[in-house]
Amino acid sequence: MNEKSALIFGQNDYTFEIQKSISSHYENIHVLTLNGDDEFGFDLSDEWDALSNIVDMNDCVVFCILEDMAENIFLTISLRDTFKELTIVALARDKESSDKLILAGASRVLPTISTTANVIVEMLEKPIITEVLHNILYEESDLQIAQIKVENPDMFEAKYPADIDWSRDHGIIVISIVHEDMSSEFIYASKEKHHIIRSGDIFVVVGYAQDIKDFEKLIGSRCE
Repeated sequence: MNEKSALIFGQNDYTFEIQKSISSHYENIHVLTLNGDDEFGFDLSDEWDALSNIVDMNDCVVFCILEDMAENIFLTISLRDTFKELTIVALARDKESSDKLILAGASRVLPTISTTANVIVEMLEKPIITEVLHNILYEESDLQIAQIKVENPDMFEAKYPADIDWSRDHGIIVISIVHEDMSSEFIYASKEKHHIIRSGDIFVVVGYAQDIKDFEKLIGSRCE
């Protein structure tokens, strides 16, 4: 992408990590807070033309990351209505909200993976994952993010996740593991280095569609 500026609508657990991860791609980054009372505050009923006082909207990308999905969808609709050609990257909680955000006019959707609240934050802390996400969000790429449930743990021969070369062996990147109690860990976290892969574990993976399908057939089934 060639945009020089980025606007992040919303201040929450994801704001800082997103800001940090895109800092090398944009000359100017501004965080706008909902109902703030300064130059970088906004209201969902705002006239968005005022944004032109902050950045050149013809040379900008916008991140809509409000945690209230109804507000995030409304924000996306409103911005799209005002700025027809604007690149809008929106935060989605699940497939339903992702579909609604696309209909609302989002150019790209950034999934939080509803089963694990901090996966995106952890992903963005790793340079290789940041690059993968950048390709998914900004480039014409066939890369996808999926959740695959383990139903055939024997194939891993009681290995730890960090001991497996996922890219070489399966053509995918495993980002994190969601356990049966719905807790989650980044794959290279110290806790995961001592976790043997078990039936019922869910891998959050990044890869090309066919590689993900092949991996799914090998270990279990996809979670929607």
